Amino acid sequence: MEKIRLSKLMSEQGICSRREADRFIELGWVFVDGERISELGTKIFPTQKITLNKAAQAQQTSLVTILLNKPVGYVSGQPEPGYQPAVVLIKPENLLSPKQPGKRFQPAHLKNLAPAGRLDIDSQGLLVLTQDGRIAKQLIGEDSNIEKEYLVRVEGVLPPAKLALLNHGLSLDGQALKPAQVSWQNQNQLRFILHEGKKRQIRRMCELVNLKVTGLKRVRIGKVRLGNLPEGQWRYLEEGERF
Repeated sequence: MEKIRLSKLMSEQGICSRREADRFIELGWVFVDGERISELGTKIFPTQKITLNKAAQAQQTSLVTILLNKPVGYVSGQPEPGYQPAVVLIKPENLLSPKQPGKRFQPAHLKNLAPAGRLDIDSQGLLVLTQDGRIAKQLIGEDSNIEKEYLVRVEGVLPPAKLALLNHGLSLDGQALKPAQVSWQNQNQLRFILHEGKKRQIRRMCELVNLKVTGLKRVRIGKVRLGNLPEGQWRYLEEGERF
């Protein structure tokens, strides 16, 4: 059995992100089999027990995850010329329930807050922004298999054979897409359930079967639904809520 870098193993075990692991190690907040580890690059066996001290645990508990109903016209991440990033909507007056138990808006909640997954500028719906590397890894890590559900308004004709292609058989950028679940929601709206998130994936899939997308809304990520969250408003991920 080979030894593995401690920060890598902490990430793989879902304890924290690799960046957080390195910081915790530098602070002396990480223990392996009860022994404090403070040297970056330390390698251990996968069978050894990793624990965090109370300071690290408290810091993790204080990390926030935010659910935003992103309107069309905002970019998910880095700002583009003429457009604002969705994070500018995270302000007290847009909070759905200011009295959410255990959560009161603080400017510190904006620090290192990053989108966990993209939602392009022409799309709306559920966008997750988080300070927590564990949640980011769960949603967008290489091994992530979290379902994302979308309602997509389309124009054009979709024969059964092409609907079957949307479910499985298309490729983008030279790579076969994972099987999807695509069905008619009503006469001009499709429901897509994907297990991946390539750039503008749904729009490009529809182009391949001669459909034009006229509206796209993400309504669910894993077990978390957009629900009745109004457009442009946000709320905290509640304690006990899991993706």
